[in-house]
Amino acid sequence: MTSTPSTPPAAPAPPLGTTLTASYERCRRLHAAHGRSYYLATRLLPPWKRPHVHALYGFARYADEIVDSFDMTGDRAVALDGLISRLVAALSGEAVSDPVLPAFTHTVRAFDIALGDVDAFLASMRADLTVSRYETYDDLLGYMEGSAAVIGTMMLPLLEPLPGAAGAAREPARQLGLAFQLTNFIRDVVEDLARGRVYLPLSDLDKFGVREADLAAGRAGPAVRELVAFEIDRAREHYRLAEPGIALLAPSSRPCVRAAYELYGGILDEVEAAGHDVLGGRARVPRRRKAAIFARHLLAASAAGRAERRTEVP
Repeated sequence: MTSTPSTPPAAPAPPLGTTLTASYERCRRLHAAHGRSYYLATRLLPPWKRPHVHALYGFARYADEIVDSFDMTGDRAVALDGLISRLVAALSGEAVSDPVLPAFTHTVRAFDIALGDVDAFLASMRADLTVSRYETYDDLLGYMEGSAAVIGTMMLPLLEPLPGAAGAAREPARQLGLAFQLTNFIRDVVEDLARGRVYLPLSDLDKFGVREADLAAGRAGPAVRELVAFEIDRAREHYRLAEPGIALLAPSSRPCVRAAYELYGGILDEVEAAGHDVLGGRARVPRRRKAAIFARHLLAASAAGRAERRTEVP
């Protein structure tokens, strides 16, 4: 893998003996704890698909926690290098001491997930060690290609494009990853700033006359609200480009993706309802609305699952 250092520093490893089943369960718990909206949507998938989605999410969250949770950049670099070293070993068939990698590598092999996408993701995680600002949206898109777009394309084999549609489905999958990531950046301005990062492009801040100090004010002034409205329009364009891809997926995957589309898009609705103030509190989709979205797609998910189970195997 291109992200692998030639001689990665050693990092403390978890205890030996993680079974594949235990690793999938660890990933499921990471998903349930940290990705609640998408975890809810994942419950609309057939049971056999869900563990693989948990494995991809669990790995992404595992790596993200490494670059977010350590106090010193050097410690984070060592930990990330250790993860990459263990990942390369696991993909080569070696037994590794790690709670998440057995499930992730099993899913990568089972669905022939492109290792180039994994490399791109790890490159963006490494960028988080040293890069905390992006000058333009094109610069931010370069980061988001690895942090978000490739998550969409890694998910695609699990979601099963219709025969002959894999090529056409790839770009909408990328766009959905970008839409979700930008939604998170809009919602999490305060949390990101607390970590020393600003993911909204600096050129956009300049365009609306927003200083970084304004993002720490606790309440959004008119300039910040205009900036947020601008970024929401940009995010909604990514959603618009992603939507046609849902019809290119297997029927049993569509309810999950459509529910996730609505749940994440609902975050933007809540930001707009708050007058584009993302500084006064974290925007959340109300539980009642989440439940309504889930219920609305549950019937279609059940019907598609039954249809798959009735399919005759030649």
